[in-house]
Formats: sequence, C-alpha cells, structure tokens
Amino acid sequence: MPTTSPQTDRTVPADALLAYVHDHADAYVDFVRRLVRAESPSTAPETQQAVQRLMAEAFVDVDLSVTHLPGRETGGALYARPAHRPKHAPSQLLLGHGDTVWDRGTLDTMPVEVEDNELRGPGVFDMKAGLANIVFALRALRAVGQSPSVCPLVLVTSDEEIGSPESRRHIERLAAVAERVYVLEPALGLDGKIKTARKGTGEMTLQVRPDEAAAEGNVVLELSQLVQRLYDLHAPERGVTINVGTIDGDQVDDETGTSYGQLVVDVRVPTHEAADTVRAAVQNLQAHTPGVTVEVQGGIERPPLERTARNRRLWHMARDEGTRIGLELKEGRAGGASDGNFTSQHTATLDGLGAVGDGAHAHHEHIRIRDTLDRCALLALLLLAPPQFPENDR
Repeated sequence: MPTTSPQTDRTVPADALLAYVHDHADAYVDFVRRLVRAESPSTAPETQQAVQRLMAEAFVDVDLSVTHLPGRETGGALYARPAHRPKHAPSQLLLGHGDTVWDRGTLDTMPVEVEDNELRGPGVFDMKAGLANIVFALRALRAVGQSPSVCPLVLVTSDEEIGSPESRRHIERLAAVAERVYVLEPALGLDGKIKTARKGTGEMTLQVRPDEAAAEGNVVLELSQLVQRLYDLHAPERGVTINVGTIDGDQVDDETGTSYGQLVVDVRVPTHEAADTVRAAVQNLQAHTPGVTVEVQGGIERPPLERTARNRRLWHMARDEGTRIGLELKEGRAGGASDGNFTSQHTATLDGLGAVGDGAHAHHEHIRIRDTLDRCALLALLLLAPPQFPENDR
C-alpha cells in the first residue's frame, strides 16, 4: 500500500484558478448573500426550497444535471452530476448541507453584512459559503479550460444539523462508490486548519424504572448514582467525553401511565475502539438501588472520522496542492461530527474544505472573504487530481 499520493499535473494553471476566484469576488459575495438570505432551518423543511433552487440554477450553469431527492420529514437533498457521465468512471463526491441552526426571522436581528474582509450572517460560515465554494470552483475550472479527471458528484443535504436522519442513506450510498469525498464544512479555527479527524458523537438515554415495591425516592437516588458512574467513564485526556445533559426524575410513560426517571448523555469519542468501549460500558450499567432497573437507549450515531491511511494520503495531496497557491495548510481534530464521519467509513475523506472564519452557531458568525476564496481555488485544484486508490483500497 503506497504511503504517498501521486502528484497532480503540474501544468495545471494554479495561478489562473486563484486569479479567477479573486477576480470574481464580488459575484461570489453576492451569491453567498443570496444563500444566507434564504433562511433554511433544518426543522422547517419547506424553507430548503429557496437554497436548493439557487444551487440547482448554479449547477445547471456549469453543465451539471440536477435531481431533487425528496424527504419525508426533511427538505430532501439535491444531487448533481455531469449530464454525460461515462460508465464505470471513477467519481469524487463534494458534500455539503443547506440547512442551518437559525430560526426564520433571525435576519431581523442578525442581518447579512459585509465589512472589509468579513461577510457576516446566519449560516454563512456553517456552511453556505462552503456551498458557494463548490459552485465557484467548478466555474473556475471551466474558465481556464480544465475538467476534473475524476467525475464530480455533488450532494447538498437539508438535515445535517439534526443528525442527517434521512440523508444518511444517500451519503453512504454515494461514498461507497466514490474514489474520494471532499466535505465543504468550514475550516477549523481562524488559521483555517483542515479537519483530518473528528470525534464520533452520540446521545444515550438512561431510564430508571421502578417496580411496584420500590420505595419513594429510589428513582432519584439511582439517577444521582448513575451520574457519578458515568462521570467515571469521562476521560478527556484520552479524548473521551461523557456529559450528562438533562435529568428528570418525574417522567410518565404514555402507554402505561407509570412514572420513571431518565437522564440524557452526550457521548464523544476519538476512535472506533473508544466508541466500542464506552458503548459497552454504558449499556452494561446495572441498577445499584433496590427496586429499580436501568434501561439504555441510543448509541454512537456518527462514528469517528479517523486518520486512516487513505485519509492521510488525501490530506498529503491537499497540503501539496495548497503550496501551489501559497497556502501552508495545517490540520486539526474537530470535537463535533459531520457527514464526513459517515463517508470516512467507506472511502478517503477530507473535511473542513469550506469557509475560513468563525462563529458557527453563534451570533458573531462570519467568514473571511479572501481566505475563503483561496480555499475555493484549492478545491478546484483538488478536483483536478487524478485517481489515487485501487478499487480494493477505498
């Protein structure tokens, strides 16, 4: 198994790609503004239509065929691919999401604003600027007369911020046949680190159910003991975090009318091994208080994105390509998960290729325009890279 990636064609006009995206900065900013002003909270599926319409029009403009994949309880997904895709040709997936954590009406108190090198607004950093990067990278390639050597497929989902309950099957289906995946989530930190690792995340609910002979207060007593036992599993020095969120000792079962208690736990783990260990430890918890039982629900919904050999080769390629346009890329591990956690289980994945900025899910959300345009040129170069992996090494 090779440990380094093959070099891309050094005759590709990297400077021309960089010049194109910066020369079209005004058009880029205008497009991002339009995306941000199309408010699209995950929990309001109908709001996804405006973002998907803008993206669909942009994809058609770069000669992609667009299909809407409907959702039952979400806004579905937008899938774009070349109109004339050769059979059995290798493919690369560009992955992003149009949904945000911001409710409709947020623009009233958090308007889209441009000041010097910053563009602010709800969802601009996470991750509508990343969607714009896909569009302008493809435009840049066309402008300099280049075509990706690996067939580009694009998936824009509408439920990433709520765990991708409906889009996950589309994501994994495409990742299973893709040569590589570029995830347009924002970069890590103001220095724009590429996300080469992410923790696996999950939510586990522990219910304490009393029997008929249980003494009053036994449920609350067991809940308090569980908190301490869960804290014993908390090991931040190893990247394992176990945080108890809500505790409620007075729940009522809708079907039986009986009362019970429960606590909800946020679980984050750096590796599959840690995920297996924590999952088993929590699921094996037994009640220490007489007259009650403990039931465990949930698990690790998004598996860890680890620095596998194939992911490392993709990172090394990106780092090398960055030097061609003056970028000294660095890497980092993100504590939160993304859809890249899913794709990394199937194929080479590189995350954090979107905007450079700060404030995801916060009122100071913004991007740095010039730095983000540099990432757009980087994406264009990465799309030109030749296939790297044998079929049995994906």
